[in-house]
Amino acid sequence: MIKRFNVPTIAAPGAHFSAAVEIPPNARWLRLSGQVPVNPDGTIPKGIEAQAERVWLNIFAVLAHAGMSAEDLVAVTIFMPRAEDRAGFQAARNRMLGGEKPASTLITVTALPHPEYLVEIEAWAAKVDAPKKRKKRVPSTRRPARPARARRTRSRRN
Repeated sequence: MIKRFNVPTIAAPGAHFSAAVEIPPNARWLRLSGQVPVNPDGTIPKGIEAQAERVWLNIFAVLAHAGMSAEDLVAVTIFMPRAEDRAGFQAARNRMLGGEKPASTLITVTALPHPEYLVEIEAWAAKVDAPKKRKKRVPSTRRPARPARARRTRSRRN
């Protein structure tokens, strides 16, 4: 099970995320490339909240294709060219992620690959598959085979 936690001896996160996320051994990892606010038809939504929603929808689509969901998100890195868009981004993030709180880093950058993009998000996800149940061994009703006896050999005396 993925464990998300905050540490009481440091300041609490200032937004909707966890300070750390612990992944158990043998989890299946997925690394998502930076997702940008482009609709399936190629159009770009207007405004930070609409763009943030589109990016989250793109992330959810990639996760679903890999058999994962938002609860499997471990960490996200958000790139935004305008610091003043933070509140609008946070509103969309809270709406889209619900109670999920991956570890998170927000970086203000000078520009994104397209001048109309207001946000880009890259992510890591991990899926912890349920352990396989072992079949109980049913005792056999057959008698166990007897060990082979050593053959007696006769020695001939002269």
